[in-house]
Amino acid sequence: MELRIQILTLGYSFLYGIFFSFLLTANYRLIYNNRVYVKWLITIFFVINNVLIYFLLLKKINNGIIHPYLLIVFILGIMSESRLKKLVAKYFKK
Repeated sequence: MELRIQILTLGYSFLYGIFFSFLLTANYRLIYNNRVYVKWLITIFFVINNVLIYFLLLKKINNGIIHPYLLIVFILGIMSESRLKKLVAKYFKK
């Protein structure tokens, strides 16, 4: 795989990790007070949709080639969004 495609793929995975973390927080707020079967249904639908979107866009970028470092960068994106959210909350709490 070319270096340019690897960099695009890493950037995409990082940004999708941030996007996924944001949507996960929003999804949690939506299902917080619903019935149990509705929670399960919404969660399953949420996960399937996000996995399909991730792989469809990954297929557009690099023909769907998956490497272990994509998972690492995806998790780093989730962690960075979590830290950023805490920093923003701390800033606006003052």
